Amino acid sequence: MNELVDSLFGIAVPWWEMILRAASVYVVLLLMVRITGKRAVGQFTPFDLILVVLLGEAVGESMVGGDHSLVGGLILAATLLGLNWLVGFISARSPAFDRATEGRPVLIARDGELFRDVLRKQSLDEEDFEMAMRQCNCTDLSQVELAMLETSGNITVITKR
Repeated sequence: MNELVDSLFGIAVPWWEMILRAASVYVVLLLMVRITGKRAVGQFTPFDLILVVLLGEAVGESMVGGDHSLVGGLILAATLLGLNWLVGFISARSPAFDRATEGRPVLIARDGELFRDVLRKQSLDEEDFEMAMRQCNCTDLSQVELAMLETSGNITVITKR
């Protein structure tokens, strides 16, 4: 019985080390996701889903540091949820921090002209743009007044009147 209690509640590394590990992984992954562009967040493909699962597996051991206890898992979960809340809290109050973590919308088309170099830079293809056009019942590029890649990864298309 003591072994069961120890395996559930006894942690193998100090609690503060688990928090430090979780915070480090969170910050590094946040930066990596931010660097890879908006598409990685806003338009999940099956490949993106696989990447997220594999990222979780890849960094899991670096967060637990050999600890597989229930308490250790709860400490990690609380740390990650707390950091996520903190990022949202600071983003809501600091436009500079929000821009740094979320980015800014990107102009991808104007007055019927599609900026293909911007699409490539943002890791989008023309099919993504065409799908956004279809969603707003736009059948031709000449009908596009303005198209933006939002910070969420969605493409907003405004048609000419």
